[in-house]
Amino acid sequence: MKVALIGATGFVGAAVLQELLNRGHEVVALVRHPEKFPVREHVQIIKADVLQANEVERAVAGVDAVVSAFNAGWTNPNIYADFMQGSRAIVQGVKAAGVKRYIVVGGAGSLYVNGQQLVDSPEFPAAIKPGATAARDMFTELQKEAALDWTLLSPAVGFHGSSAAQAQGRTGQYRTGKDEPLMQADGTPGDISAADLAVALIDALDRNTHLRERFTVAY
Repeated sequence: MKVALIGATGFVGAAVLQELLNRGHEVVALVRHPEKFPVREHVQIIKADVLQANEVERAVAGVDAVVSAFNAGWTNPNIYADFMQGSRAIVQGVKAAGVKRYIVVGGAGSLYVNGQQLVDSPEFPAAIKPGATAARDMFTELQKEAALDWTLLSPAVGFHGSSAAQAQGRTGQYRTGKDEPLMQADGTPGDISAADLAVALIDALDRNTHLRERFTVAY
């Protein structure tokens, strides 16, 4: 397929880009600074500001699917507003371009434990709460979206850049869940590498599964 990828320079997005290329897809990468993006075979680089719906529409026109690993930056003091603006602009642009398949990486904060979303629990880390709240609110809006064949993937609760699971790289193995975190046998939160998160994401694309629903993954 020809797949537009948003967030290709990020931690998750870079893994998704590699997985797409591994499977023979042609990639259109939307980036803010094309001069900083390395030239790669089967990757078309398009300069676009994903906070602007018209730029997204122009960039994704003619693709078979759009995969978004958009993140407004965890250290961005305006992360909530920027995340919501970008997420909405991406959806608007994708719809305006006539692309139906939209797959997005969400957050773990919207997963439920005992009927409460993690981001609303008192123990949720304050440092990442604005970004996690934005990811949850984006998902809430996406659930009302009837024009797109959307899928949202929530990472494992233990997922982050420095976790031990990252050392495993790509194993191709994962478990799936729906709206509750996947836990390990000892009761601790599940984890997964970025490479295997990308495997699960592109499996959903290739197999056309998890249509209009959220799923989560972990080892």
